[in-house]
Amino acid sequence: MKFSILASGLLACLSPLVSATALTYKLGANEKACFFSNIENKGSKIAFYFAVQAGGSFDVDYEVRGPFHNVIMDGQKERQGDFVFTATETGEYSFCFNNQMSTFAEKFVDFEIAVENEQRASLPAKQGTSPEQTSALEESIFKLSGQLSTITRNQKYFRTRENRNFSTVRSTERRIFNFSVIESLMMVCMAGLQVFIVRFFFQGARKGYV
Repeated sequence: MKFSILASGLLACLSPLVSATALTYKLGANEKACFFSNIENKGSKIAFYFAVQAGGSFDVDYEVRGPFHNVIMDGQKERQGDFVFTATETGEYSFCFNNQMSTFAEKFVDFEIAVENEQRASLPAKQGTSPEQTSALEESIFKLSGQLSTITRNQKYFRTRENRNFSTVRSTERRIFNFSVIESLMMVCMAGLQVFIVRFFFQGARKGYV
């Protein structure tokens, strides 16, 4: 009973420390889209994850800027990325995706922006609980939280792989179908041409005979 009360108290304290935004955005051709996150405390950890799920060659340009429009990180034609950096200044951080390199292909981008304060919450003291027990419970829950985060990221990675492989299968199937249709049309045309040539030869031979 005491363990459940302590765990509930710790989770209640940890909940306001982390804020996250997970979205899937349809990035049109020649479009640049930016998303913003307001950081209120210096030293906050910012986790930025993105993956192109569909469209084109599964790549996109990205850029992260700080409150003073300084470039923190950027990349071109990246399929996915997983970054963690420390906010050195408070203010509004921008996370931009650029698809201006593509003239007609739309792309679906999965991304997540998570902000976590470096300070850990202190577990409320309970009667009959020693500090050693509280610290051990706190470390166990933080370790469990890290493992859950790792599992979540692995699931996102496998989901991205699945979407890309499925898109490759559909593209291959479409190419095979188009090739089969073209091959059938060519066979029909060749058969018709052969019939025309044979008739032409027979007509010419008949005229020569007459």
